[in-house]
Amino acid sequence: MISRAVIVICMLAGIAPGGVLRMKLADGFDYPVGKTDGENYYKARGMRLTVPVHFGEDWNGKGGGDSDLNDPIYACADGVVTFATDVKAGWGRVVLIRHAYREPATGQVKYVDSQYGHLRSILVKKGDMVKRGQKIGTMGNNRGMYAAHLHFEIRYNLSVGMWRESVARTTKNWADPTKFIKAHRRLKKEWRPVPVPTGTYKVYRGYHGL
Repeated sequence: MISRAVIVICMLAGIAPGGVLRMKLADGFDYPVGKTDGENYYKARGMRLTVPVHFGEDWNGKGGGDSDLNDPIYACADGVVTFATDVKAGWGRVVLIRHAYREPATGQVKYVDSQYGHLRSILVKKGDMVKRGQKIGTMGNNRGMYAAHLHFEIRYNLSVGMWRESVARTTKNWADPTKFIKAHRRLKKEWRPVPVPTGTYKVYRGYHGL
């Protein structure tokens, strides 16, 4: 049964949970490349919520071109894999991970989803619990469509999934990944599991997320 706390949180976020699982809070967030500080990578493109829109960040190896092809991609924090599929088109292989954390400023438990796009390979599956710094895939170029890079997003709104145009382009729904990581780099470690809503975004082209 879904707890009252989860229902309230989902109502405030404007989403309807389809289920719930319990997991420990993340004890911090790291960069998804360069283990753990983005070493030997640079942010080629940042988040922009006005035209031209870019919902996240593109991370490239400093060698340029495809020099970073097959480099390891890491989970930015402890969480659960909610989507791990090759959706082809402009995305290629994509992983979504849901994270629960305690916001230092308010003491409230909150949730975010992180997205990892254009992967060459996926090393996790839907439902897997992952740890911060765990290798979840490798850097790709979507079958040669782009120079190799990681498209990385962090979302406050748990209803987005792969439907990015389904919510408003605001900082209420989207986090600036670098700013978020810097603000939540190290969090107090807690051992008690918390309820986490699942089933909050709809099917994408026949593929189901947790």
